[in-house]
Amino acid sequence: MTHRSKTKTSRTTPKNLSNERVQQLQNLLKKLSLVDPARSKSCPGTEPRGLAILDEALTHTSAQEIINHERLEFLGDAVLRLAASEYIDRHFPRMDVGERSALRAHLVSDRWLAEVGQRIGIEAVLIIGPMAAGDASAKPTLQAEATEALIGAIYECWQSLEPIHHWLTPHWQEASSAVLADPHRLNSKSALQEWSQARGLGLPRYECAERSKQHGDPQRYVCQVHLDDRPIGEGWGGSRRNAEQEAARHSLQALTQSATDN
Repeated sequence: MTHRSKTKTSRTTPKNLSNERVQQLQNLLKKLSLVDPARSKSCPGTEPRGLAILDEALTHTSAQEIINHERLEFLGDAVLRLAASEYIDRHFPRMDVGERSALRAHLVSDRWLAEVGQRIGIEAVLIIGPMAAGDASAKPTLQAEATEALIGAIYECWQSLEPIHHWLTPHWQEASSAVLADPHRLNSKSALQEWSQARGLGLPRYECAERSKQHGDPQRYVCQVHLDDRPIGEGWGGSRRNAEQEAARHSLQALTQSATDN
């Protein structure tokens, strides 16, 4: 992890990258298998513009630089969802829409992004402010944000989803295998219902409210689950269905953790 003091830069004035920083970024691309050493000069990510974009993605807002990861994180969010949708369509063509949506939620989650970031050692190339660096609890969030921004940067460099698939498909294969090995993970509402009925607690009740009118807002709806006349969990989603699934998933996690603790 690199600390950098505040500097005055603008998008019209490219940042001069040190030789050490250039080497860091090139090594990262090699780790993602996006650079062929024999043809590295023809790789969009190793050209000056590409390196600047990668550096932007890996410069966190806490470093207090004008050019930071936020723009590419926003782009990466959309790119990730589209690429994950394509992955599911290619590998699970007979899966119904509801199951596709549930599986995609796992394949684009912050937890999954943080795991991918940890595996590629993204923290070592992330430029970050000293306060954020000292907050251990924020580490997974930082890794997830940086990984999503890196996805946006790679798309902007290559202008194609194929490098994203090349990098992320092995990670998606591992995650989807784990999810599909436990069908309840695709339908948390059914799993929660089975759990509650097996214990004679009746059916869960869901109360949903629309908190935003903006289409595409991933937290447009909030949903609370009630069981035996008491709230047991809450979830957010871009649709009522997704919010209910998230609420059920969080409830199951809390209930199973409580049972383990007792």
